[in-house]
Amino acid sequence: MQTSTPEALDNRATLAELGARVRAWRARRGMTRKQLAADSGLSERFLADVEGGKGNVSINSLEAAARALNITILDLLQDAPRPVLARATGLLGRLDDTQLEQAYTLLAASFGLADAQGREQRIALVGLRGAGKSTLGAQLAADRGVPFIELDREIEREAGTSMNEILLLHGQAGYRRYERRALLRIAEEHAQGVVMTTGGSIVSERETFELLQSHFYCVWVKASPEEHMSRVVAQGDLRPFNASGSDDSHAMGEALDDIRRILASREALYARADAVVDTAARSVKQSLKDLQRAVPAVA
Repeated sequence: MQTSTPEALDNRATLAELGARVRAWRARRGMTRKQLAADSGLSERFLADVEGGKGNVSINSLEAAARALNITILDLLQDAPRPVLARATGLLGRLDDTQLEQAYTLLAASFGLADAQGREQRIALVGLRGAGKSTLGAQLAADRGVPFIELDREIEREAGTSMNEILLLHGQAGYRRYERRALLRIAEEHAQGVVMTTGGSIVSERETFELLQSHFYCVWVKASPEEHMSRVVAQGDLRPFNASGSDDSHAMGEALDDIRRILASREALYARADAVVDTAARSVKQSLKDLQRAVPAVA
């Protein structure tokens, strides 16, 4: 008997959810499947398969169905917001980035989103590889008398397998699920304090980064692109940068450009951390002092 893979099960669940949304929107519009077929140019049989979670749906067919339902394709793909949430979203949409940060801070303070018990005693270092997170994190933990852990290793512990195997078996979505579970477990197990390093891409996952911020005091450990480059070269590991660690100047130039692009794309996200420590042109000793000043005192 053939066993379904986790990816196949996820795909079926996605198709079933999509079909239910098409059906719900059609009902909301008071349209029969025949009417939707006529207005969209799609066949009734195809729509029946889609609504039953069986059809292979292309972007073009989704757009055709959305137009016929007088909605956007995003309305079809995302959860319908609650009325009050829709009003709040409309209000927030008028604000610039600075005002949005202020609004987030006010909401977090008012409703306890950033006040998880012991949050300021749990320190999370974010930033791109090569900034010095592991070196500084281990020394800060020793100074504060708390455990030092690496989130990547805890994710492997949660999954019971290596990072490569997690990605191979479960993909990015599965990896992020294990990551969130690991974060919650770490916060629960280390209520009295911990110093933790995180993967550089964690800020790119909104739900995961918000979870991190709600349970940990986050510090962005940053450096210049050139220093990131020199440090990862010294470590002999240029993942995911476009170079092999050889002395080929063209490959190294591409890797440096890649680092610059990644930093530019994540800068605004990293800047949402509670504090920033810039290790550029600083010794480890100097950077450690900066980090010690940047975090809340030990309770």
